[in-house]
Amino acid sequence: MDIYVEPIEEEQLKPLFTDPKQLGFGSIFTDRMFTMKYSKDKGWHDAKIEKYKPFSLDPAACVLHYSQEIFEGLKAYLSEDGKVLMFRPEQNARRMNRSAKRLCMPEIPEEYFLQGMKELVLMERRWIPDAPGTSLYIRPTLLGVEPFLGVNPSAEYLFYIILSPVGPYFKAGFNPVSIYVEDKLVRAVVGGVGDVKTGGNYAASLMAGLKAQEKGFSQVLWLDAKEQRYIEEVGAMNIFFVYQDKLVTPPLTGSILPGITRASIIEMARDLGYQVEESPITIDEAIEGITEGRIKEVFGSGTAAVISPVGSLYYKDKNYVVNNNEVGQITRTLYNGLVDIQYGRAEDKYGWVHVLGRK
Repeated sequence: MDIYVEPIEEEQLKPLFTDPKQLGFGSIFTDRMFTMKYSKDKGWHDAKIEKYKPFSLDPAACVLHYSQEIFEGLKAYLSEDGKVLMFRPEQNARRMNRSAKRLCMPEIPEEYFLQGMKELVLMERRWIPDAPGTSLYIRPTLLGVEPFLGVNPSAEYLFYIILSPVGPYFKAGFNPVSIYVEDKLVRAVVGGVGDVKTGGNYAASLMAGLKAQEKGFSQVLWLDAKEQRYIEEVGAMNIFFVYQDKLVTPPLTGSILPGITRASIIEMARDLGYQVEESPITIDEAIEGITEGRIKEVFGSGTAAVISPVGSLYYKDKNYVVNNNEVGQITRTLYNGLVDIQYGRAEDKYGWVHVLGRK
């Protein structure tokens, strides 16, 4: 794929952040973005790395009325010896294409996805922070942009990638978070698009998320839409329960996002000798297990937070504390093992890390 690179004068570049502790998550954006268009007659065309700027959409654009939109999230890391690393980007390309198929959008050739993203990250490598716990967040997005009013798939699409230097997703960093269990509102149903990374899923979660924040909780734990008994996922993460040396996580039945971090944890945990089960768990079973001490640890997993220990579940006006609100040993072991691979501090025997170059 030929990529046109728009020149940017030195004086047009944004100043870099000065204090990594003030990065936050997803509020600062780099100088450039990648864009590529699709139409039925031309296929994928006009690949560019250009200046980060607003783009113009017709008021009748499909995405604005019928939400034909998907996205991905992954990160680039800086190793201690200055290498620019990415973690399993081909899995994001494949998951995005699964999402595209479900929403009747054109699939993006994996080699185009990876080439555009890697070239953009390398051009913007000055933005990759090197402080502990920081990284460069990558957001590929696909929009249906054909202007029409009618419930049909768009015939025109815009694919773009933007970059954001980030700190920890949760302000608490790698410390236990409190989770609010939502037992009235629902996020997704089997047969819907709960297993697709599309903006509508997140819009559906906003009301419960605000309610949880108002009550002082970090995230929402969703139950199944049919019976509101079975645990599904946390707002921005998949979830794991630790019984002694056994990890249990809800199965991918069609309403849960198939997390790339989730899959990585399952593989790593089994290699470390832990038993891992993908099986249904009800909220009552989880509460009983926490109360009786059989569930020793709970943690969430996702690109943004990597692994986030859960210190308590709040369900039906009662708080259930996990492991004395402390980080468990298995949670810490898996977090350290995964992060060390992502930052190039440990051997990558899985072949997960892509080395792009040097900063």
